[in-house]
Amino acid sequence: MKFTELTLKGAYLIEAETHSDVRGTFTRQFCKKEFLKNGIRFDICQCNISANDKKNTLRGLHFHKMPYEEAKVVSCFRGSCFDVIVDLRKNSPSYLSWESVELNDKNNKMLYIPSQFAHGFQTLEDNTIIYYQLNNYYKPEFYDGIRWDDPKIGIKWPNSNNLIINERDKSYKFL
Repeated sequence: MKFTELTLKGAYLIEAETHSDVRGTFTRQFCKKEFLKNGIRFDICQCNISANDKKNTLRGLHFHKMPYEEAKVVSCFRGSCFDVIVDLRKNSPSYLSWESVELNDKNNKMLYIPSQFAHGFQTLEDNTIIYYQLNNYYKPEFYDGIRWDDPKIGIKWPNSNNLIINERDKSYKFL
């Protein structure tokens, strides 16, 4: 596994190594030793799958409030997505800055998202499946979000026309 720290300190792009032979491929999705070697303590508590039928489905920007904030490792098992993180650490020099990566079923890339970051994505293909590994349990009373189109953040989504967004995500407030 190759770890590359992103511009937003503490966030990493992780590239998994795939091994191929006559049977197909084998890819290690997670290795606690590799994470620790790169200074990341990540204990998996929960795993989630987000199945998205249509291109231009937008989910986010989501986060858990303190004291139940969560870190995530996100990957794409089918299709592709424009994956976005926003730094919500008030004392960080990159507070309210965002960064994006494309995750897809061919590039074997994963995104490590530290706690106190918001997360969202837009699907780039029909039938996109996103896989989340989380270091904390879901607590609905601490779950929150920020509007995907908040002008203070200014995310440049690949296509903001004909987006598929649920009512909860549309109802989040601007900062």
